[in-house]
Amino acid sequence: MANSHLRTLLIAVFAAVFLAGCQSSDSGDAGSDPATQVPETSTQPEPAPQPERVVPKPNVNNGILFFPESDQDGTAALQGKFYFDFDQAIVKREGHMELNKHATYLRENPSARVRLEGHADERGTREYNLALGERRANAVRAYLMAQGASSSQMEVISYGEERPASDGHNERAWALNRRVEMKYR
Repeated sequence: MANSHLRTLLIAVFAAVFLAGCQSSDSGDAGSDPATQVPETSTQPEPAPQPERVVPKPNVNNGILFFPESDQDGTAALQGKFYFDFDQAIVKREGHMELNKHATYLRENPSARVRLEGHADERGTREYNLALGERRANAVRAYLMAQGASSSQMEVISYGEERPASDGHNERAWALNRRVEMKYR
């Protein structure tokens, strides 16, 4: 009788060991050789390769940078005039988005060249306005360089009060004259 209990016990242990060895896990054995593992195969077909999206390049016409858009004529001019407060050479926040686009274009097109023309209104001496126009153009240059454009792509020039956008003698005209214009070559 002891033999039959021993035999039953051995069969139970043997069956448990055998069944434990036959079980599989999704994570695989930690000690198994990766070279002997069979890779899982996907039942779904691979997705078809997508054609590369062709992005039309911007172009320069009469010194103005045009980007292909879905407008009626197919292009949109990028803002090329940036205005300043009275007696200031600080780039206004509202111009940052457009300047970022210019910086991206310059960064991605190392052969592109742009002239930054600084202007001032008629108030102040000729010398002061020339210096102020230069500070304004240099402020735009510094902003573009901070966004990745190269200094070798930019030329700074100041016209001071010599080339007004408006000939008026009031705040509205003066505001239009306090600017930097970007002219691509």
